[in-house]
Amino acid sequence: MNMKKLLPIFLSALMFTGCAASQKQENTYRRISMEEAVVMMENESGYVILDVRRPDEYAAGHIPGAINVANETIGTAEIPELPNKDQLILVYCRSGRRSKEAAEKLVKLGYTNIVEFGGILDWKGEIEA
Repeated sequence: MNMKKLLPIFLSALMFTGCAASQKQENTYRRISMEEAVVMMENESGYVILDVRRPDEYAAGHIPGAINVANETIGTAEIPELPNKDQLILVYCRSGRRSKEAAEKLVKLGYTNIVEFGGILDWKGEIEA
């Protein structure tokens, strides 16, 4: 086969691969540091802070204004506490493991603006009980 016939096939394959990669990029969440989360909370509005620890952990102390939806309860059903799937949702847990799991589950449920920032262990601000 000569090069003139192979070139369009090669370019088409490249274009298809690029489209698939960019589509995959949309269905994910952002991971930021605790410091970046603090700045975001100071500068943004209309966001939700989501604590995905167990209810007893939440009751023992949480970031002011955070709502609690335990990671273990996030599955395939709609989440009444989070009706707006395009709203900025800042997700944390105790150390960062459950917040990553919860962020992945939320993306699968169709949430589009998930930001995961680790665990309350790194939180330097106020804690409310």
